[in-house]
Amino acid sequence: MGDIRKYQGIIPAFYACYDDKGEVDGERVEMLARYMVEKGVKGVYVGGSSGECIYQTVEDRKRTLEHVMRVAKDKLTVIAHVACNNTAESRELAAHAQSLGVDAIAAIPPIYFHLPEYAIAEYWNDISDAAPDTDFIIYNIPQLAGVALTMPLFKEMKKNPRVIAVKNSSMPTQDIQMFKAEGGEGFVVLNGPDEQLVSGLAIGADGGIGGTYGVMPELYLKIKELMDAGKVDEAQKIQYAANEIIYAMCACHGNLYAVIKEILRIREGLDIGSVRKPLPALVPGDMEQVKKCADMVDKAMELFAGGQ
Repeated sequence: MGDIRKYQGIIPAFYACYDDKGEVDGERVEMLARYMVEKGVKGVYVGGSSGECIYQTVEDRKRTLEHVMRVAKDKLTVIAHVACNNTAESRELAAHAQSLGVDAIAAIPPIYFHLPEYAIAEYWNDISDAAPDTDFIIYNIPQLAGVALTMPLFKEMKKNPRVIAVKNSSMPTQDIQMFKAEGGEGFVVLNGPDEQLVSGLAIGADGGIGGTYGVMPELYLKIKELMDAGKVDEAQKIQYAANEIIYAMCACHGNLYAVIKEILRIREGLDIGSVRKPLPALVPGDMEQVKKCADMVDKAMELFAGGQ
């Protein structure tokens, strides 16, 4: 449908932004959106795992997207993840996203019940039909959704002309090659696992969507730049550094996104709140490790991104 070049690049997954009472804070959403614009990323992926979507109401998700679009429209590619665990609310979010002028909507498959593939296809197509003028991106994350995008299901979804991309978060990087080959010319596949962006790009991904991109976008932008230039060895060194940071962030008691939000507060002066229960917030014992992570980001920036 649209220009696929707008999906080819580094697209951070947008973080949930809360006030001190744990409610969605529109002002903080806009602050984070401005930060993303200033960092020079290709786009933002709103309302996904990093946006804590499964712990938010439909109104929370609408409000977040509205405030993102106030800042990012015509400046960034905006992909709105609209899946809920029922079709009606997913369609409501899809229609709302289209009304705001997003570039694409995306959806995981329904979770909990293991549905047959024809029911998953119907779910995705029902969502897409609610936003008939908007591109649709399949989100394949079998390790969390409990169901994988198989080739027969992919071929069925390709009958929908709005399906222009797969966000592939499965761990085998060869899945990217399979979807690229089957998708054909003009079809986009985006790398999901942050830890393997280099390998995803090497095997044919057009770019990436990632949950840690937002806390260190310069590093991922540099990886994409180097891979585009064929400088794999240099890109690999940055990937190793990013992965060390990710492993260090995951060593805290608090949830990864709680850690990321605190690092943004320390390094960028961005206060976007904590995380929503049942995700665990930071505890005082985490702070030493969080500061260590922030220092690791600083050092990686100096080494690989010119101290940006």
